[in-house]
Amino acid sequence: MSRLDNSSQIYAASAQALTHRYGTTLALNSVSLDIPAGKMTVVIGPDGVGKSSLLALVAGARKIQQGRLQVLDADISNSRLRRQICPRIAYMPQGLGRNLYATLSVSENIAFFGRLFGLPEQEREHRIHTLTRATGLHKFLDRPAGKLSGGMRQKLGLCCALIHDPEILVLDEPTTGVDPLSRQQFWELVSSLKQARSNMSVLVASAYMEEAQRFDHVVAMSEGRILATGTPADLLQRTAARNFEEAFVCLLPEIERANYRSIDVLPLSPGALRETAIEAQGLTIRFGDFTAVDNVSFRIQKGEIFGFLGSNGCGKTTTMKALTGLLPASEGEARLFGKVVDTYDLATRHRVGYMSQSFSLYSELTVRQNLFLHARLFSVPEEQISARVNEVASRFSLLSNMDSLPGAMPLGHRQRLSLAVAVIHRPEILILDEPTSGVDPVARDDFWRLLIELSRRDGVTIFLSTHYMNEAQRCDRISLMHAGKVLVTGRPADLAEQRGLESVEETFIAWLKEAALDPLGMQDDDDQAFQEQGHGRSPVETPNATNLSTARSSQASTYRGQFAGFDLQRLLSFSWREWLELRRDPLRLTMALMGSVLLMVVIGFGISMDVEDLKFAVLDRDQSHLSNDYVLSLSGSRYFVEQPPIKNYDELDQRMRDGDIALAIEIPPGFARDVDRGRAVQLGVWLDGAMPMRAETVQGYVKGMHLNWLEQQARKAGQLDQTRAAANIEVRFRYNPDVKSLVAMVPAVIPLLLMLIPAMLATLSVVREKEFGSIINFYVTPASSLEFLAGKQLPYVALGMLSFVLLFCLAYFAFGIPFKGSFPVLVLGAFLYIGAATALGLLISSFMRSQTAAVFGTAILTLLPAVSYSGLIDPVSSLQGVGRWIGEIYPTAHFLTIARGTFAKALGFADLQASFWPLAIAGPVLLGAAALFLRKQEV
Repeated sequence: MSRLDNSSQIYAASAQALTHRYGTTLALNSVSLDIPAGKMTVVIGPDGVGKSSLLALVAGARKIQQGRLQVLDADISNSRLRRQICPRIAYMPQGLGRNLYATLSVSENIAFFGRLFGLPEQEREHRIHTLTRATGLHKFLDRPAGKLSGGMRQKLGLCCALIHDPEILVLDEPTTGVDPLSRQQFWELVSSLKQARSNMSVLVASAYMEEAQRFDHVVAMSEGRILATGTPADLLQRTAARNFEEAFVCLLPEIERANYRSIDVLPLSPGALRETAIEAQGLTIRFGDFTAVDNVSFRIQKGEIFGFLGSNGCGKTTTMKALTGLLPASEGEARLFGKVVDTYDLATRHRVGYMSQSFSLYSELTVRQNLFLHARLFSVPEEQISARVNEVASRFSLLSNMDSLPGAMPLGHRQRLSLAVAVIHRPEILILDEPTSGVDPVARDDFWRLLIELSRRDGVTIFLSTHYMNEAQRCDRISLMHAGKVLVTGRPADLAEQRGLESVEETFIAWLKEAALDPLGMQDDDDQAFQEQGHGRSPVETPNATNLSTARSSQASTYRGQFAGFDLQRLLSFSWREWLELRRDPLRLTMALMGSVLLMVVIGFGISMDVEDLKFAVLDRDQSHLSNDYVLSLSGSRYFVEQPPIKNYDELDQRMRDGDIALAIEIPPGFARDVDRGRAVQLGVWLDGAMPMRAETVQGYVKGMHLNWLEQQARKAGQLDQTRAAANIEVRFRYNPDVKSLVAMVPAVIPLLLMLIPAMLATLSVVREKEFGSIINFYVTPASSLEFLAGKQLPYVALGMLSFVLLFCLAYFAFGIPFKGSFPVLVLGAFLYIGAATALGLLISSFMRSQTAAVFGTAILTLLPAVSYSGLIDPVSSLQGVGRWIGEIYPTAHFLTIARGTFAKALGFADLQASFWPLAIAGPVLLGAAALFLRKQEV
């Protein structure tokens, strides 16, 4: 534990002048903070104030840029010390299930983390059993994480974080997007956990101000700075506030709260409730077998502010999209202004403004350009656009930002811009999907003042969804939604009064419990059977401190083990998880197994340089017996197929342009006479030169057949000796006597495909984790870069070898390519080559951030050298300069030599060993380079 020099207080973490930037954005501004040990500490503040950056630094997931940070008495900027304390810290990143793997089951996810932290199988199974019983997940052990509700995913993430007995538990906004009941039960679980492990420190970030009351120590943050620290009671007393929402506003700098005033919602006059603006009747929306919205019905009157409350995934956004015509209804109806919503009814849709959950405007356009663009998109008359843009910019306080890009503006300003765009065409209905998510209290209240003004002054009907229960109080009416169903609709005060409760949150929780759902919004088969037997509601398990305490083994320190150096178990843990994910992903598995085979079929049957059945026609100007004999000598060959004769030059040109013929021969007048007299004869040969290599081959065939015909004529005339040259050269092809392109091409295509597909799959395996966020598990666990990458590589080497076997069988049995060499030698070469190819893919992945870039980048960086510099077209020895250097070190060139040598030349290991050594070296070198360049922390 960290201890200040002049104090006896022990700290779990201590920061001095901590500064962190993302480009030009200042996330942390010289933060100095002490986090008490053995306490529950919460960092509160809206999105973008630096909470997540601070927690990621404490967990070791991000690299310290400036300042000093000690965690558990260790300087976390020191990589050696950070790796030593890593097993003593657990980190659960922001986002529902971001540290989980969607295709892995509950038990498999927890087991993966147990393996990473060195727990033996028996101890691992014991802890999985204990943790899942304590969290109520034991009935869902075989359910994939991707099919869990938000609350269940957060509890699973917590189990994964706790599997190794951490001394510091870091939770970054663990309840964002979770319904009130699941949120309440999550904190009960954490409190029980803290009671069972009294020495453990808990550090939490939260955007819900009301959650601060649950903690021992509160840190309030804004704009990258610490506003205040202390106990909840101290901060409330210091600010003389009724709740933490007000307390946070009081703690803001004077300039940020100068114009702040409390929200006063005027009641809606009864006369405005005559016309129905929005109506849903039995609205049901299904995606395959999944019902997202289940028989939803409600009515919203003109000018009303109607709130939609519910957790992520409960169907709020889907319902809203159906009301805007973006999604069709599976059953039931959605109506606007009494008319059934029709995707193609643009007139009705122009009367609606929609603001999506995430910022959806054009970030490369300025505020002014976004407003002008959307005014034109919504058919605002051209002569009115400038005035309308200035009007909404003034009304929403955007005049000072007109030439700014949205990305450079604070979150509250971006939300005001989104609202301005939504009302630019004066809609009669506004549909807003979580419009204030992550916005600070001052900006949120400013936003609500605009909504109230639109409703009360302009008569705009507002339908909005929210996670903030205090916002529900400001709505005229609300609907409580869960698991696709609307539980109840009414005025907030009336709903609370019916239950005898004081707040909307307590009311929502009461309705959830009465709905006979499990606390996470999902019913399992056991609960269903329990209810069908007449027992009413299924009992809800609550976390048990005794159960949680048994999850901690007395041998924890032993199982934590020594995390320095290379660990085979961690490597195999990554391989095991990667294989499970790959096996359950049909798209990637099909690409891995059949991608190379399909490309081989396309190349083998679709591309050929062989000249057979070539269509030709003759323009015979001699029309003699000898000219007919000449034509017969061509048409009798397997290489040429005669077409109807050509009459003139115009027809020759037209037929060649149309592709009717690829070769035309012009026999001049007097051809027979000149041949009989031994004179030199000139024939006209016209070739389709669109494919130069093919044209050159055809030219050689024509010349050969022409000389053969002349020799036959000379033999008939008894002049054979005169036509022979002084030396007779007889050419024979040693390894491909029929000179078939397929025999040469297929063994060369196998290395090409075994480079492209395995490298691409290996690249995507890492980049997918970067995109999805699960790469955080590599950052904050003891795994080294080499263990992580080598573990990723093994499944793709195995799949690559299986792909090689399929390609070989296709070449040998389907294409009939003879194989004359040693198969074990070819297998060994393929194994070394696939190892190098996957290592190259992993090296590429260390520089890529998106899957799209990874696919294109890997295709270019593998195919280009493999085709141009490996000897596929021209021998490496004929290349010069950089091309020659690339060809000599690139793995494809060496495996191409092995493939051609074993297929056609009957070569063995002794003959090909010079090509094996570069392959044996390439794999480890590339893997080592990938491990060197792959960051163990985000910057």
